[in-house]
Amino acid sequence: MAGLGVSLALMNVCFYLAIARLPLATVGAIEFLGPIALAAVGVRNRRNVIALILVVTGVYLLTEVRLSGEPLGYAFAFANGLLFVLYVMLGHRVASVAGGGIDRLAASMLMAFVTVMPLGLRDALPALHRPALLLAGIGVGICSSVIPYVTDQLAMARLPRASFALMLALLPATAAIIGFLVLRQIPKPIEVFAIALIVVAIAVHRPQRT
Repeated sequence: MAGLGVSLALMNVCFYLAIARLPLATVGAIEFLGPIALAAVGVRNRRNVIALILVVTGVYLLTEVRLSGEPLGYAFAFANGLLFVLYVMLGHRVASVAGGGIDRLAASMLMAFVTVMPLGLRDALPALHRPALLLAGIGVGICSSVIPYVTDQLAMARLPRASFALMLALLPATAAIIGFLVLRQIPKPIEVFAIALIVVAIAVHRPQRT
């Protein structure tokens, strides 16, 4: 639990430090390299090979990686990617414990809070005197950490690790859809094609217990 909590805290810190220096699409593409490797390790049949090829192609087209930015940003992005793999591996182990995945996640989140608090407390102090900012921060925490990590645990308890890693390809696809619905960011034809590839890949994939 301690390992999962620390990996959660450091992963989020590295992610925000990376997107402060690099385009979000670039950070997202680097972050997805680890799950692709985990999915590749779990390939056991022709259907899953095809699914892996489709999802790699779809994510590549969707993320539109741009090699721009500063070296420190890339260091944080790759650190975030490595920590993301560690999170998937440790999270899957926690989820495999019968009846205790969510409870152990709660303990891990507490450990993450203890880990990251000394790093961000000083910058967060002004928000404590501004209710609107405080509520916004709570909302971000619930939407970006509590809900996703709980649903991750529910999925990890039901899917092999390689299948869960492949399903993470839905993240950039759903981001594009939310961008269209909420931010009115109309996707290009190539992005629609990429989303279609990812959806087909998920449909083709056949989960296997290893």
